[in-house]
Amino acid sequence: MISANDLTPAELAALLHFHADAGVEWLLEEEAVDRFAEFETMKAARQGTRPVQPRAETPQPVTRPSTQPERRQAVQPAAPPMSPRSTPAIPDEQAIEQARFAAESARSLSELKTALEAFNGCNLKNSARSTIFASGSAEGRIMVIGPMPSADDDREGLPFAGRTGQLLDKMLGAIGLQRDGILLTNVIPWRPPGNRAPSAPEVEICRPFIERQIALAEPKALLLLGNFTARHFFESNETIHGLRGQWRDVTIAGRAIPAIASLHPQELLTAPINKRLAWNDLLSFKIRVSAKISD
Repeated sequence: MISANDLTPAELAALLHFHADAGVEWLLEEEAVDRFAEFETMKAARQGTRPVQPRAETPQPVTRPSTQPERRQAVQPAAPPMSPRSTPAIPDEQAIEQARFAAESARSLSELKTALEAFNGCNLKNSARSTIFASGSAEGRIMVIGPMPSADDDREGLPFAGRTGQLLDKMLGAIGLQRDGILLTNVIPWRPPGNRAPSAPEVEICRPFIERQIALAEPKALLLLGNFTARHFFESNETIHGLRGQWRDVTIAGRAIPAIASLHPQELLTAPINKRLAWNDLLSFKIRVSAKISD
């Protein structure tokens, strides 16, 4: 068990925030409370009689004749309520600047991975198990980008793991692509607690890393999977069904890269009828990629 004394203030705040998101509303008290004796005290108070003391060979600890709401008020100061969107350990603007400096300082994908793993300016890292960086190879000049790590990704430390990854492998295989021959990655490198959507500051803190990743990989085409990813790169509020199947240029580091959005494998597992739409997008991607690679 990790002691609170072993955590930094930022790590402790992130841990409390994680428990708050998970629905924890009660903390352990420093001293044990005899709930049976407490119940008898409360019952006797309502009936106007003396409480019945429980039988025991040793003296019973003195209990506080307080109601449950009063006890909760006494506990809350030790763990002040936190909003669902807590601010990073450092101010947002400063964190964004630090992320930009760390990303731009990397001269290769391996250096960028090291910089990302060392970066501590985003709260999402404190609640995630793994930092998910790109997997595969940049030599194929093709990037497939998802929104954020899933629980399977976080557990295995790789993008597109579990059932969604298996389906994606089949989708790519259908157009002649293999996982190890392209670059797979996510916009957000850390899984948000409870799979919640990342906040606007969290997105901006992560933006320099994904943009630098694309700049270093120099892909000839991007396949953007999912609603969040399409909106992020196309800067649109439309849904994935309004954005999918359309080729648009994404400008990264002054270079325009053709990109097409499609449905995320997880969406296809939920609604298999949409596989026909994804198949049309993949065929369009295959034609465009084949033309680009042959150039």
